[in-house]
Amino acid sequence: MSENSEAPGTPPAGGKPSGGAPTPPGPQPEPIRFFGTTWVEHDGGYGLRRAGVAAGSLAAAVAACFVLRFAFQGLEIAEVGNLVGMLVIVMFAICSAIAFRKTWEGFRARPKDPAREDALRGLKSIGFIGSLLAYFVRSLVEAPGEKLRRTEYETARTQYEKRRSARTGNPAARKSSGRKRPKRT
Repeated sequence: MSENSEAPGTPPAGGKPSGGAPTPPGPQPEPIRFFGTTWVEHDGGYGLRRAGVAAGSLAAAVAACFVLRFAFQGLEIAEVGNLVGMLVIVMFAICSAIAFRKTWEGFRARPKDPAREDALRGLKSIGFIGSLLAYFVRSLVEAPGEKLRRTEYETARTQYEKRRSARTGNPAARKSSGRKRPKRT
C-alpha cells in the first residue's frame, strides 16, 4: 500500500494519471500478479482471470509432470539403479510438498523471516509442481493472495480515515479549555 500520493512521478491527490480515472487520496491497493487491482471490486474480467490462472497453473503442473516423467525415463535408460530412481522420486515429492505448503502460507500471511524464505527458494524451485498446484487450488476460491492483501488494504484505509478525521477542522478556531497560555516574552 502506498499512502504517499505526492511521490515523484505520481499525480497529485485527486489528479488524473495517464490512465484517465482520478486517483483517490490515501492508500492504494497492491496489485496481484495476473490480476492487477481487479481483486478490489472484482471487476475488469476478474472471474475470467481466475479461471485462466486456474487452468494455466493446472496445465503447467501437468506439463511439468510429463517433463519429470521423461527425465525419469532417462534415468531408467541410463540404468542407474532402483535406489537412485526412488531417491529422485522421493526428493521431488518432498520438495513439492514443502513448496505447496510454503506457497499456501504465503497466500495467508507475509513471511516472518524473509531470509529463511530466500534460503528455501532453491527447494521451492525443485518442487515447483507443488507451487503450481497451490496456485491452482487457491485460484478456485479467490485470487491467490487476495485475502491477505484485502485485509492489509482495509486496515490501511481504516487507519487513513481515522487520521484524516482527526485532522479535520481549523486548529486555530478550536475553543480553548478555559485555560490561557502564558504570553511569550
